[in-house]
Amino acid sequence: MTKPMFFKSARNLTIGEIAALTGAEPRPGSPLDRVIGNLAPLDRAGPNDLAFFDNAAYHGRLRATRAGACLVTARFESEVPGRVIVLCVRNPYRAFVNVARALFPDALRPSSLFEAQGTAIGAFVHPTARVESGVTVDPGAVIGPRAEIGAGTTIGPTAVIGPGVRFGRDGMIGAGATISNAVIGDRVIIHPGCRIGQDGFGYQMDAGRHGKIPQVGRVIIQDDVEIGAGSAIDRGAMGDTVVGEGTKIDNLVQIGHNVSIGRHCVIVAQTGISGSVTLEDYVMLGGQVGIADHLTIGEGAQIGASSGLMRDVPAGEKWFGTPAKPAREQFREIATLRRLTARTGRSSHLPPDGTDTDQSR
Repeated sequence: MTKPMFFKSARNLTIGEIAALTGAEPRPGSPLDRVIGNLAPLDRAGPNDLAFFDNAAYHGRLRATRAGACLVTARFESEVPGRVIVLCVRNPYRAFVNVARALFPDALRPSSLFEAQGTAIGAFVHPTARVESGVTVDPGAVIGPRAEIGAGTTIGPTAVIGPGVRFGRDGMIGAGATISNAVIGDRVIIHPGCRIGQDGFGYQMDAGRHGKIPQVGRVIIQDDVEIGAGSAIDRGAMGDTVVGEGTKIDNLVQIGHNVSIGRHCVIVAQTGISGSVTLEDYVMLGGQVGIADHLTIGEGAQIGASSGLMRDVPAGEKWFGTPAKPAREQFREIATLRRLTARTGRSSHLPPDGTDTDQSR
């Protein structure tokens, strides 16, 4: 069985074109008409491939690479094998990404799983829905009453677009996603299995029972947002849940009702954001972060993975841990604990569960 390849390069690039695209400087005498048609890691690259080096941990792979060309900083230029064309550049990874975007533009956005255009047989579009030209609707997808879908958008199999939803142009809705009570901008990518606009988690204890609170708000998603597979964004209780322009959300993220997320934020997988939290612009949340309700995370703040956030975070600060604290404070406490442990000499006497069973002390 041959190895399946799901993406093919749209074109070949010469060394001269790569240099012009990235600002890299080829080693003097390099054949500028040499053709590169693919990308590969250092240890798997062949004569037709472009690789890059930006991590000293991979020195051995750099010295042994068989790539056709390699993007590298001036510091490591001399370590590239003589058979490999050297492309010297300040930021090799950024240059590599620019080349990848040129070679594989189709990988930047999911496409129809049926590699088709138009509305497929088996899709259902309500007569009152407004679908602009160039929209692709795969089999099993449903577009409800009064929904509006912008030109150039693709809707995957079994995706469901609820009544009155507005979805902008040149976007993508993945297979099995559901969208209701939402207004969504242009060039938005929603990956398979997302849930957008369902009830917020709102209940009030009354007479010993949890009484449901009506959730009558919306979800607003601005332009150029990407939402990873299996993520959920609840609609607002009375106002809106908002995701700002350019924000990128990883897989399996839960965003509660009335959350306001600013522009160009990054939220990594398995993060949970409770209701009425505000993330200002350019906030970064690591994986598995949990945020208590009604908090504000200031502009440019960064929260480390697996943190539990229970306080507001000022702009530009880095916090981590549970409960999360400023990074410097957290590191000081860790260092102090290590010193105390070393001083008592007791850590080596504790069983794996940490329980001290020696009653003689």
